[in-house]
Amino acid sequence: MTSLQDIFAPHVRDGSLPGAVALVARGDRVEVETAGSAALGGGSPMARDSIFRIASITKPITAAAVMMLVDDGRIALDDPVDRWLPEIAKPVVVRTPDAPVDDVVPAARPITVADLLTFRAGWGFPSDFSLPAVQALFGLQKNGLSPQLVAPPDEWMAHLARIPLLNQPGEAWLYNTCSDIQGVLISRVSGSALPDFLAERVFEPLGMTDTGFEVPAGKLDRFTTSYRPRKEGGLQPADAPDGQWSSLPEFPSGAGGLVSTADDWYAFARMLLAEGVAGGRRLLSSDAVRQMTTDQLTAAQREASGLFTEGQGWGFGGSVDVAPVDPWNVMGRYGWVGGTGTAAHLVPSTGAVGILLTQVEMTGPTPPALMRDFWRYAAAETA
Repeated sequence: MTSLQDIFAPHVRDGSLPGAVALVARGDRVEVETAGSAALGGGSPMARDSIFRIASITKPITAAAVMMLVDDGRIALDDPVDRWLPEIAKPVVVRTPDAPVDDVVPAARPITVADLLTFRAGWGFPSDFSLPAVQALFGLQKNGLSPQLVAPPDEWMAHLARIPLLNQPGEAWLYNTCSDIQGVLISRVSGSALPDFLAERVFEPLGMTDTGFEVPAGKLDRFTTSYRPRKEGGLQPADAPDGQWSSLPEFPSGAGGLVSTADDWYAFARMLLAEGVAGGRRLLSSDAVRQMTTDQLTAAQREASGLFTEGQGWGFGGSVDVAPVDPWNVMGRYGWVGGTGTAAHLVPSTGAVGILLTQVEMTGPTPPALMRDFWRYAAAETA
């Protein structure tokens, strides 16, 4: 019978995977496996509490924080966001997706909170990265491994406002940008910096003691080195433990700025599986969790987003399985993947959770073979 070690061992041996931490759970049964080391060339052995740059599996956490403000009555899903984000009060849209950035028309309606949560505000990445309005975003959406190079939120929003929407609000699913806007929205609505809000409302109540936008000096010994594949083969370092995450960035990215551990993300998953309750305390309403984990897209929007979602839908902050395209797809399975080689999913109907943390960047939106092998294993173990 295949084990997680069987899956990881060949990749560790050939040097394509420095190390990994994986967690597979259902009910009270929790399996955690570690492999390899925190760095190539003699790094410390990977441990259950090793800290990783989790990239886009930050997105579900950010969406949950937005829904906490909805539960609080501070905002509503159908509220236009220009009250808190005046920079984008009068967005313009390119006349056609391939039009130059100066060939624009006014947006047909304001951008709402729901548009941001469903990734249908009009900013973001489609399957065609060559479109002029998409190219303009690349100057704003920096490499996710360089948080220290991103402008502060007010400056970032002013820059965003100068970029036209690719589609009318509500029209199309576009990847990534909306989670960063959500982070700014959370801060402005709450009056707290995003790191402070998440610490108070999410991390501390859930005991996510190793999750944040920076790694304190006392924890750097548990922080993994990040790598990216070389075109000619092998890996090259992308960020060291004392690099981009050694201090708090000016722009805490709601799209992909967090570091975390397998057990910390598992605590977040358990809260969602318990319909918003953790440790006897309600953090999210059951309705908020249901909306997060329910597909919000039309069939046409799912088809157009296939480069990223592979035929699945999108809730708030993560994909939602709606079709058995692959063996690991289970109706309602919710979660996402991160470009630093991370993945985290949960299945509300069964209580299953699968979390994979590696430190090798993905080379594109398509999940690598290792990730797919992990999903196949997790689906079999939690069936």
